[in-house]
Amino acid sequence: MPCRPDPGACAMNDTITTKDGVEIFYKDWGKGQPIVFSHGWPLSSDDWDAQMLFFAAQGFRVIAHDRRGHGRSSQTFEGNDMDHYAADLAALTEKLDLHDAIHIGHSTGGGEVVHYVANYGMKRTAKIVLVGAVPPIMVKNANNPDGTPLEVFDGFRQALLANRAQFFLDIASGPFYGFNRPGAHVSQGTIRNWWRQGMMGGAQAHYDCIKAFSETDFNDDLKKIDLPALVLHGDDDQVVPYKDAGVLSAKILKNATLKIYPGYPHGMLTTHADELNKDILAFIRG
Repeated sequence: MPCRPDPGACAMNDTITTKDGVEIFYKDWGKGQPIVFSHGWPLSSDDWDAQMLFFAAQGFRVIAHDRRGHGRSSQTFEGNDMDHYAADLAALTEKLDLHDAIHIGHSTGGGEVVHYVANYGMKRTAKIVLVGAVPPIMVKNANNPDGTPLEVFDGFRQALLANRAQFFLDIASGPFYGFNRPGAHVSQGTIRNWWRQGMMGGAQAHYDCIKAFSETDFNDDLKKIDLPALVLHGDDDQVVPYKDAGVLSAKILKNATLKIYPGYPHGMLTTHADELNKDILAFIRG
């Protein structure tokens, strides 16, 4: 349902259909150099509201999609893995004919961005930004001895199966935003919005995505990328520990700038949006 002959001239929502018949919902606002946002698990493009509004006001075209199985996209039973996520993002960028794009990914979305750029998007992409992102690999194994034990992710799956609604409420009320820390300024609206986004998606897709974000090895992808990269992480990230994620990714990427925020949580794009937006804008314009 395009609203304009000139792509990017005004706001629109639409869908694309992938080769395997999955509908991917996306938002496309504004006009200018495109910034494409990839969200975390189990959320949706709505998690980028603070960034979409800010960067659109700065003269950028802002685009965010709901990953397959999440938000308003198809509630997929199969294909909930990083290969499909990256292929879906490639299909979206091709449909919109995006060039010189900035790709920004949070958490699982950071893995999606890395996998997409390394395998599809080097020629279409200008810069990347990874925020609290899962690469190089989260799970503990012989090659990643400081990673998170598999039993932790097994616990996620068990909690999702037992009571997905309560599990999502517990995450949003606790570690995601650091609301479980002494003295934290707890926002009930933020908690409810996280829960709302999570419950919009499909249970099977959310279950499968736990494996995708925790066990996918992005080391080879990171090695391929020579574009300017900004890697941002909070040192109080209780979901994706920064030493085994942002610090290592910045070392592997050929042209990366790393910034660690003291005391910031995994959901710092919401809790500290003003500072994150300012730093990302400076990187884009630098």
